[in-house]
Amino acid sequence: MAQDLIRFGIIGAAGRGNSFVQSLRANPATVLTALCDVRPTPLAQHAAELGLEHTFTDAAAMLDSGCVDAVVIGTPMQFHAAQAILALERDIHVLCEVTAGVSVEECRDLVRAARRSRACYMMAENYTYMRPNVLVQELARLGLFGELYYAEGAYIHELKTLNEQTPWRRRWQTGVNGCTYPTHSLGPVLRWFAGQRVTAVSAVGTGHHYRDPRGQEYEMEDSVTMMCRLSGGGVAQIRVDMLSDRPHHMVHYALQGTDGCYESADGFQGPARIWLRQRSPQPRWEPLTALEEYLPETWRRPPDAAAAAGHGGGDYWEVQDFVAAIRDEAPVPIGIDLAMDMTLPGLVSQQSLAQGSSWVAVPDPRNWT
Repeated sequence: MAQDLIRFGIIGAAGRGNSFVQSLRANPATVLTALCDVRPTPLAQHAAELGLEHTFTDAAAMLDSGCVDAVVIGTPMQFHAAQAILALERDIHVLCEVTAGVSVEECRDLVRAARRSRACYMMAENYTYMRPNVLVQELARLGLFGELYYAEGAYIHELKTLNEQTPWRRRWQTGVNGCTYPTHSLGPVLRWFAGQRVTAVSAVGTGHHYRDPRGQEYEMEDSVTMMCRLSGGGVAQIRVDMLSDRPHHMVHYALQGTDGCYESADGFQGPARIWLRQRSPQPRWEPLTALEEYLPETWRRPPDAAAAAGHGGGDYWEVQDFVAAIRDEAPVPIGIDLAMDMTLPGLVSQQSLAQGSSWVAVPDPRNWT
């Protein structure tokens, strides 16, 4: 298998899944063979543009067709777990968009399917692959922050109009009260705190100040902050705000250790700042870009395909890592357990809010056998 081309299909090919096409085609070990989407007209148009003959409007039919070894799942989030399970049960490799699931119960079913399968499962959390986050991860891996004990992550992206264009968001993101979409914020933090997981969460919301075009109040409170206790004793503060009227902020991150700290760029403004005791005995900010010598070699000289990919190149690099894992060249970087560690705290935050912001334990998926 390691020497053969890996035949890929894309589920959700006329939507988010389309963004993976160029990254798949840029890898010499892969070939794109099939597309699947429930919308036949854009599906046919997309297949014609790519010169592909195998198209499906049903995911199970594509998985049973015998023309794919691996799939990218780029459908709305409520379908992720069920479609991943279908593929894993057929020993077909899965690269799945975030989040891994929309309930604790279906996440448990997904974990069990992944344990039984001979195929690889990876969650495509592309924010962990953004250049600044990769650099901070490398500095943390080298121990330059000392002992890590605090972090922040925030996803601040006003989506009320997009809710109407993609109604699934209205139901599964802003239609649930909790930190419903935490992985862009929590994902990089957990990569920095390597080997740690969230053991308990306490969530608090700001109340409701907006209504949708039908005059209905959003179930999600405008801004939800989730405090996370980490297994190593530290704390992470995760904020998700998809409703507040404001300019697009993108993301915010912060990291604190005994020998250093990091503050990301403020929205689209820069630069990101860092202090490391090893470089300056007295606390003094310097731009994060001053430490780019610590970036992995692939990031210092990225190929054109990476530069052209979405999410700061993240869409490219996650595909390359997934392919390497399939070919047994490297471990899966965001396998089933880490995917759960990034997803489950947000699901449990719903229970915390419903119980007056009480602390609620987050299950450890490693106990699901």
